[in-house]
Amino acid sequence: MKLASLRGRERDGELVIVDRGLARYVAVPEIAPTLQAALDRWNEVEPRLRAAAARLESADSAAARPFDARACTAPLPRAYQWLDGSAYLHHVELVRKARGAQMPTSFLTDPLMYQGGSDVLLGAYDDAAFVSEEHGIDLEAEIAVVTDDVPLGTTAQASAAHVKLIVLANDWSLRNLIPAELAKGFGFLQSKPATAFSAVAVTPDELAGAWRDGRVHLPLVSQINGEVLGRPNAGDDMNFSFYELLAHAARTRRLGAGTILGSGTVANRDPSRGSSCLAERRTLEVLEYGSARTPFLKFGDRVRIEMLAASGASIFGALDQQVVRFRADP
Repeated sequence: MKLASLRGRERDGELVIVDRGLARYVAVPEIAPTLQAALDRWNEVEPRLRAAAARLESADSAAARPFDARACTAPLPRAYQWLDGSAYLHHVELVRKARGAQMPTSFLTDPLMYQGGSDVLLGAYDDAAFVSEEHGIDLEAEIAVVTDDVPLGTTAQASAAHVKLIVLANDWSLRNLIPAELAKGFGFLQSKPATAFSAVAVTPDELAGAWRDGRVHLPLVSQINGEVLGRPNAGDDMNFSFYELLAHAARTRRLGAGTILGSGTVANRDPSRGSSCLAERRTLEVLEYGSARTPFLKFGDRVRIEMLAASGASIFGALDQQVVRFRADP
Protein backbone atom coordinates (compact mmCIF):
# COMPACT_ATOMS: atom_id res chain seq x y z
CA MET A 1 0.00 0.00 0.00
CA LYS A 2 1.23 3.50 -0.91
CA LEU A 3 0.10 6.65 0.89
CA ALA A 4 0.65 10.36 0.34
CA SER A 5 -0.61 13.73 1.61
CA LEU A 6 -2.05 16.22 -0.86
CA ARG A 7 -1.32 19.86 -0.25
CA GLY A 8 -4.45 21.80 0.65
CA ARG A 9 -5.96 24.23 3.07
CA GLU A 10 -5.07 22.09 6.08
CA ARG A 11 -1.48 22.19 7.31
CA ASP A 12 -1.29 18.42 7.65
CA GLY A 13 -2.45 17.71 4.10
CA GLU A 14 -5.14 15.31 2.90
CA LEU A 15 -4.45 11.59 3.13
CA VAL A 16 -4.68 9.77 -0.21
CA ILE A 17 -3.93 6.24 -1.40
CA VAL A 18 -1.67 6.03 -4.45
CA ASP A 19 -1.59 3.12 -6.88
CA ARG A 20 1.55 1.02 -7.34
CA GLY A 21 2.40 2.73 -10.60
CA LEU A 22 2.24 6.21 -8.97
CA ALA A 23 -0.26 7.20 -11.65
CA ARG A 24 -3.57 7.50 -9.78
CA TYR A 25 -4.84 8.29 -6.32
CA VAL A 26 -8.03 8.27 -4.30
CA ALA A 27 -8.88 10.34 -1.21
CA VAL A 28 -10.25 8.49 1.80
CA PRO A 29 -11.71 11.09 4.21
CA GLU A 30 -14.23 8.55 5.46
CA ILE A 31 -11.32 6.44 6.76
CA ALA A 32 -8.86 9.09 7.95
CA PRO A 33 -8.47 12.77 6.99
CA THR A 34 -4.68 12.82 7.47
CA LEU A 35 -1.84 10.35 7.69
CA GLN A 36 -1.30 11.23 11.36
CA ALA A 37 -4.95 10.43 12.07
CA ALA A 38 -4.47 7.06 10.37
CA LEU A 39 -1.33 6.29 12.39
CA ASP A 40 -3.10 7.20 15.62
CA ARG A 41 -5.61 4.39 14.94
CA TRP A 42 -3.51 2.19 12.66
CA ASN A 43 -4.79 -1.20 13.80
CA GLU A 44 -8.34 -0.04 13.19
CA VAL A 45 -7.91 1.78 9.88
CA GLU A 46 -5.24 -0.30 8.11
CA PRO A 47 -7.67 -3.00 6.89
CA ARG A 48 -9.96 -0.31 5.48
CA LEU A 49 -7.06 1.47 3.81
CA ARG A 50 -5.88 -1.78 2.24
CA ALA A 51 -9.37 -2.52 0.96
CA ALA A 52 -9.50 0.93 -0.65
CA ALA A 53 -6.02 0.37 -2.13
CA ALA A 54 -7.21 -2.90 -3.68
CA ARG A 55 -10.17 -1.12 -5.25
CA LEU A 56 -7.83 1.56 -6.61
CA GLU A 57 -5.72 -1.09 -8.33
CA SER A 58 -8.81 -2.36 -10.13
CA ALA A 59 -9.51 -0.86 -13.52
CA ASP A 60 -12.99 0.30 -12.58
CA SER A 61 -12.09 2.64 -9.71
CA ALA A 62 -14.32 5.55 -10.68
CA ALA A 63 -13.08 7.79 -7.85
CA ALA A 64 -9.43 7.68 -8.98
CA ARG A 65 -7.70 10.83 -10.16
CA PRO A 66 -4.30 11.40 -11.83
CA PHE A 67 -1.49 11.52 -9.26
CA ASP A 68 1.08 14.33 -9.30
CA ALA A 69 3.78 14.16 -6.65
CA ARG A 70 4.35 17.91 -7.06
CA ALA A 71 0.94 18.47 -5.49
CA CYS A 72 2.01 16.67 -2.31
CA THR A 73 3.55 17.73 0.95
CA ALA A 74 5.79 15.38 2.88
CA PRO A 75 3.69 12.37 3.97
CA LEU A 76 3.79 13.96 7.43
CA PRO A 77 4.20 17.72 6.82
CA ARG A 78 4.87 18.09 10.55
CA ALA A 79 5.56 15.20 12.88
CA TYR A 80 5.53 14.68 16.60
CA GLN A 81 9.06 13.32 16.38
CA TRP A 82 11.91 13.10 13.87
CA LEU A 83 14.88 11.04 14.99
CA ASP A 84 17.90 10.41 12.82
CA GLY A 85 20.37 7.63 13.41
CA SER A 86 23.72 7.03 11.78
CA ALA A 87 23.63 3.35 10.98
CA TYR A 88 26.29 3.34 8.24
CA LEU A 89 29.52 3.52 10.19
CA HIS A 90 31.64 3.85 7.07
CA HIS A 91 29.99 7.24 6.55
CA VAL A 92 30.50 8.18 10.22
CA GLU A 93 34.16 7.27 10.02
CA LEU A 94 34.71 9.33 6.87
CA VAL A 95 32.93 12.54 7.93
CA ARG A 96 34.63 12.46 11.34
CA LYS A 97 37.97 12.00 9.62
CA ALA A 98 37.20 15.11 7.54
CA ARG A 99 37.08 17.23 10.71
CA GLY A 100 40.05 15.48 12.33
CA ALA A 101 38.07 13.33 14.78
CA GLN A 102 38.47 9.61 15.37
CA MET A 103 35.52 7.25 15.62
CA PRO A 104 35.24 5.85 19.16
CA THR A 105 35.00 2.06 19.40
CA SER A 106 31.74 2.44 21.34
CA PHE A 107 30.07 3.49 18.07
CA LEU A 108 30.29 -0.15 16.96
CA THR A 109 27.74 -1.19 19.58
CA ASP A 110 25.95 2.00 20.63
CA PRO A 111 24.13 3.77 17.76
CA LEU A 112 24.48 7.48 17.12
CA MET A 113 21.16 9.30 17.06
CA TYR A 114 19.90 12.87 17.31
CA GLN A 115 16.47 14.47 17.57
CA GLY A 116 15.84 16.89 14.73
CA GLY A 117 13.27 19.58 14.10
CA SER A 118 9.96 18.14 12.96
CA ASP A 119 7.63 21.15 12.98
CA VAL A 120 8.38 21.87 9.30
CA LEU A 121 9.16 18.98 6.93
CA LEU A 122 9.64 19.59 3.21
CA GLY A 123 7.84 17.90 0.36
CA ALA A 124 9.67 16.05 -2.40
CA TYR A 125 9.47 18.96 -4.87
CA ASP A 126 9.70 21.88 -2.44
CA ASP A 127 12.57 24.28 -3.00
CA ALA A 128 15.30 23.96 -0.37
CA ALA A 129 15.98 27.51 0.82
CA PHE A 130 19.23 28.46 2.57
CA VAL A 131 20.67 31.69 3.92
CA SER A 132 24.22 31.39 2.56
CA GLU A 133 26.34 29.15 0.35
CA GLU A 134 29.16 29.76 2.83
CA HIS A 135 27.42 27.45 5.30
CA GLY A 136 28.42 24.42 3.20
CA ILE A 137 25.10 23.15 1.81
CA ASP A 138 25.01 19.37 1.51
CA LEU A 139 22.47 16.64 0.82
CA GLU A 140 22.17 13.43 2.82
CA ALA A 141 20.19 10.68 1.09
CA GLU A 142 18.54 8.35 3.59
CA ILE A 143 15.82 5.79 4.24
CA ALA A 144 13.37 6.39 7.09
CA VAL A 145 10.60 4.45 8.79
CA VAL A 146 7.36 5.70 10.33
CA THR A 147 5.97 3.98 13.42
CA ASP A 148 2.78 3.53 15.36
CA ASP A 149 3.00 3.82 19.16
CA VAL A 150 6.19 2.15 20.38
CA PRO A 151 6.18 1.21 24.10
CA LEU A 152 9.07 2.12 26.37
CA GLY A 153 11.65 -0.66 26.49
CA THR A 154 10.62 -2.26 23.19
CA THR A 155 13.27 -4.75 22.03
CA ALA A 156 14.76 -4.94 18.56
CA GLN A 157 12.81 -8.12 17.91
CA ALA A 158 9.53 -6.52 18.99
CA SER A 159 10.28 -3.35 17.01
CA ALA A 160 9.51 -5.11 13.73
CA ALA A 161 5.79 -4.93 14.45
CA HIS A 162 5.93 -1.14 14.85
CA VAL A 163 7.38 -0.26 11.44
CA LYS A 164 4.30 0.79 9.50
CA LEU A 165 5.68 2.85 6.62
CA ILE A 166 8.95 3.49 4.81
CA VAL A 167 9.98 6.75 3.10
CA LEU A 168 13.02 8.34 1.48
CA ALA A 169 14.61 11.39 3.10
CA ASN A 170 17.07 14.15 2.34
CA ASP A 171 18.48 15.27 5.68
CA TRP A 172 19.91 18.56 4.47
CA SER A 173 23.07 19.61 6.32
CA LEU A 174 25.14 22.78 6.61
CA ARG A 175 28.61 21.29 6.91
CA ASN A 176 30.51 24.43 7.80
CA LEU A 177 28.29 25.05 10.82
CA ILE A 178 28.53 21.52 12.21
CA PRO A 179 32.00 21.57 13.87
CA ALA A 180 31.30 24.63 16.03
CA GLU A 181 27.89 23.32 17.07
CA LEU A 182 29.20 19.90 18.03
CA ALA A 183 32.06 21.49 19.92
CA LYS A 184 29.49 22.97 22.29
CA GLY A 185 28.62 19.41 23.31
CA PHE A 186 24.88 19.89 22.87
CA GLY A 187 24.19 18.60 19.36
CA PHE A 188 22.86 19.92 16.06
CA LEU A 189 20.55 22.90 15.63
CA GLN A 190 21.40 25.56 13.04
CA SER A 191 23.43 23.08 11.00
CA LYS A 192 20.37 20.88 10.41
CA PRO A 193 17.69 22.77 8.46
CA ALA A 194 14.33 21.28 7.43
CA THR A 195 14.45 17.69 6.21
CA ALA A 196 12.69 16.65 2.99
CA PHE A 197 10.78 13.43 2.37
CA SER A 198 9.51 11.49 -0.62
CA ALA A 199 5.93 12.24 -1.58
CA VAL A 200 4.95 8.60 -1.16
CA ALA A 201 5.26 6.42 1.94
CA VAL A 202 4.93 2.66 1.44
CA THR A 203 4.10 -0.25 3.70
CA PRO A 204 7.01 -2.71 4.06
CA ASP A 205 5.23 -5.41 2.02
CA GLU A 206 5.43 -3.15 -1.05
CA LEU A 207 9.17 -3.79 -1.07
CA ALA A 208 8.62 -7.58 -1.09
CA GLY A 209 11.94 -9.39 -0.63
CA ALA A 210 13.92 -6.15 -0.61
CA TRP A 211 12.67 -5.48 2.93
CA ARG A 212 14.31 -7.98 5.25
CA ASP A 213 16.16 -7.96 8.57
CA GLY A 214 15.03 -4.38 9.16
CA ARG A 215 16.87 -3.09 6.09
CA VAL A 216 15.96 -2.05 2.53
CA HIS A 217 18.12 -4.03 0.11
CA LEU A 218 17.97 -1.75 -2.92
CA PRO A 219 20.24 0.97 -4.36
CA LEU A 220 19.51 4.57 -3.40
CA VAL A 221 20.41 6.87 -6.30
CA SER A 222 21.47 10.48 -5.71
CA GLN A 223 22.03 12.98 -8.51
CA ILE A 224 23.19 16.59 -8.63
CA ASN A 225 22.26 18.52 -11.76
CA GLY A 226 21.61 15.25 -13.56
CA GLU A 227 24.96 13.65 -12.68
CA VAL A 228 24.99 10.60 -10.42
CA LEU A 229 26.70 11.19 -7.09
CA GLY A 230 26.14 7.65 -5.83
CA ARG A 231 24.01 4.54 -5.87
CA PRO A 232 24.93 2.61 -2.70
CA ASN A 233 22.77 -0.33 -1.71
CA ALA A 234 20.85 0.65 1.41
CA GLY A 235 20.94 -2.91 2.74
CA ASP A 236 24.71 -3.29 2.58
CA ASP A 237 27.07 -2.06 5.32
CA MET A 238 24.15 -0.92 7.51
CA ASN A 239 25.65 -1.71 10.90
CA PHE A 240 22.39 -1.20 12.81
CA SER A 241 19.02 -2.28 11.44
CA PHE A 242 15.92 -0.14 11.82
CA TYR A 243 14.78 -2.60 14.48
CA GLU A 244 17.95 -1.97 16.49
CA LEU A 245 17.64 1.79 15.99
CA LEU A 246 14.05 1.75 17.25
CA ALA A 247 15.04 -0.29 20.31
CA HIS A 248 17.78 2.26 21.02
CA ALA A 249 15.33 5.17 20.74
CA ALA A 250 12.76 3.45 22.98
CA ARG A 251 15.23 2.43 25.66
CA THR A 252 14.10 5.08 28.14
CA ARG A 253 10.88 6.52 26.64
CA ARG A 254 7.96 5.53 24.50
CA LEU A 255 7.68 6.78 20.92
CA GLY A 256 4.40 8.31 19.77
CA ALA A 257 2.55 7.25 16.65
CA GLY A 258 3.95 9.15 13.69
CA THR A 259 7.55 9.03 14.88
CA ILE A 260 9.91 9.17 11.90
CA LEU A 261 13.29 7.45 12.31
CA GLY A 262 16.04 7.91 9.75
CA SER A 263 18.88 5.56 8.88
CA GLY A 264 21.52 8.22 8.49
CA THR A 265 23.35 8.79 5.21
CA VAL A 266 23.39 5.58 3.18
CA ALA A 267 26.98 4.55 2.52
CA ASN A 268 28.83 1.49 1.22
CA ARG A 269 32.48 0.62 1.64
CA ASP A 270 32.71 -0.15 -2.09
CA PRO A 271 33.93 3.17 -3.57
CA SER A 272 32.56 2.29 -7.02
CA ARG A 273 29.04 2.82 -5.67
CA GLY A 274 29.69 6.49 -4.98
CA SER A 275 28.34 8.58 -2.12
CA SER A 276 25.03 9.88 -0.77
CA CYS A 277 26.48 13.20 0.40
CA LEU A 278 29.18 15.61 -0.70
CA ALA A 279 31.03 15.53 2.62
CA GLU A 280 31.83 11.88 2.03
CA ARG A 281 33.01 12.47 -1.53
CA ARG A 282 35.15 15.41 -0.40
CA THR A 283 36.77 13.33 2.33
CA LEU A 284 37.65 10.63 -0.19
CA GLU A 285 39.18 13.32 -2.41
CA VAL A 286 41.29 14.63 0.47
CA LEU A 287 42.53 11.13 1.18
CA GLU A 288 43.38 10.54 -2.49
CA TYR A 289 44.53 13.95 -3.71
CA GLY A 290 45.35 15.88 -0.55
CA SER A 291 42.47 18.34 -0.96
CA ALA A 292 38.75 18.37 -1.73
CA ARG A 293 37.87 19.00 -5.37
CA THR A 294 34.08 18.88 -5.28
CA PRO A 295 32.36 22.03 -3.95
CA PHE A 296 29.32 22.01 -1.73
CA LEU A 297 26.00 22.93 -3.31
CA LYS A 298 25.32 26.32 -4.87
CA PHE A 299 22.10 28.24 -5.40
CA GLY A 300 20.45 26.90 -8.54
CA ASP A 301 21.71 23.34 -8.11
CA ARG A 302 19.12 20.57 -8.31
CA VAL A 303 19.25 17.45 -6.15
CA ARG A 304 17.37 14.26 -7.05
CA ILE A 305 17.06 11.16 -4.85
CA GLU A 306 15.19 8.04 -5.92
CA MET A 307 14.92 4.30 -5.31
CA LEU A 308 13.90 1.93 -8.09
CA ALA A 309 12.50 -1.58 -7.85
CA ALA A 310 14.21 -4.43 -9.69
CA SER A 311 11.72 -3.79 -12.50
CA GLY A 312 12.98 -0.22 -12.85
CA ALA A 313 9.79 1.32 -11.48
CA SER A 314 10.05 4.18 -8.98
CA ILE A 315 8.89 3.00 -5.56
CA PHE A 316 8.50 6.26 -3.63
CA GLY A 317 8.68 8.76 -6.43
CA ALA A 318 11.70 11.05 -6.57
CA LEU A 319 12.79 13.84 -4.29
CA ASP A 320 13.64 16.55 -6.81
CA GLN A 321 14.57 19.84 -5.16
CA GLN A 322 16.29 23.02 -6.22
CA VAL A 323 18.69 24.78 -3.88
CA VAL A 324 17.60 28.44 -3.63
CA ARG A 325 18.52 31.54 -1.68
CA PHE A 326 16.18 32.29 1.20
CA ARG A 327 14.08 35.39 0.62
CA ALA A 328 12.11 36.85 3.51
CA ASP A 329 8.46 37.51 2.80
CA PRO A 330 7.83 41.21 2.09
